[in-house]
Amino acid sequence: MCGMSQQPPDRSTATPPPRPDASMSLLTNVMDHSLDDGYAEAAARRKTEGGSGLPSPLRAKLGLAGALLLAAVVVTLGAAQAQISAPTLAKERQQLIDRIERETSAADALQKNVDTLRDAVGTKQRDVLEKHGGDKADLVALLAGATAVQGPGVKLIVDDAKQTKQSGGGGPRESSGFSDTGRVRDRDMQRIVNGLWQSGAEAVSVNGQRLTALSAIRAAGDAILVDNRPLVPPYTVLAIGDGQHFADAFQRSADGLYLRALQQKYGVRYSISAQGEVRLPAAPPVWARPPPPPGGGAPAPPTDTGKGTS
Repeated sequence: MCGMSQQPPDRSTATPPPRPDASMSLLTNVMDHSLDDGYAEAAARRKTEGGSGLPSPLRAKLGLAGALLLAAVVVTLGAAQAQISAPTLAKERQQLIDRIERETSAADALQKNVDTLRDAVGTKQRDVLEKHGGDKADLVALLAGATAVQGPGVKLIVDDAKQTKQSGGGGPRESSGFSDTGRVRDRDMQRIVNGLWQSGAEAVSVNGQRLTALSAIRAAGDAILVDNRPLVPPYTVLAIGDGQHFADAFQRSADGLYLRALQQKYGVRYSISAQGEVRLPAAPPVWARPPPPPGGGAPAPPTDTGKGTS
């Protein structure tokens, strides 16, 4: 064996040569990892949870379809409920109509009976007047309104103003506490009727209601009542008198001037004309109040006749 010396192996760790792109580490990192770590994690999580979700437009369409389906179900249920309850409502409505018709027929029958009894009482009153009134029976019947009358007279039509307007003060209603409007009031009608009587009227009616010495003209809210019967404008006043002379006398009277002032200041509409013949119905019979019993006892309770002074 030769005595040649053997060299030990070289165990030194030599540093590898640097990469040529070592100075471009940031650019290299961007090229190697083009997807952001957050996006990569979100994609991995969706993949782990069970596959891909629906696109947003498709999810919106499915939600809209579900809402429409729910609305259709609600409408269908409502229509079905209405169809079920319709026969019951129709039956109740028909029952109400039948009841109204029955009550109306009963009221008409009662009113006819009242008219018949009123005519009978009026006939008996006229017979008594003719029997005990002597030569003045016709005059007493006329003044009491117990008989229908006809003859020459005037026709006066009074109506509210077309539009309600305010006044600046100083009108004919100021002293009576009226509001400054163009609506005809009960006191206006009272003055008109009283003016006709004072001008020579022999008989007066308002909207077919015959007036007597006991007739009352009052108000209930905005309505005018004659003997507790409401009137509806326009108000037609018929009065028997001496034709044109009677009409002229009323227009010259204080109440005729009052009516003209209402027209000029508040727009109240009226027209008056002489008539060759007017017809007035008989007034309803007047029920007398019973006298107190003899001996100073308490009087019997009076019967409410709805009458009063105008």
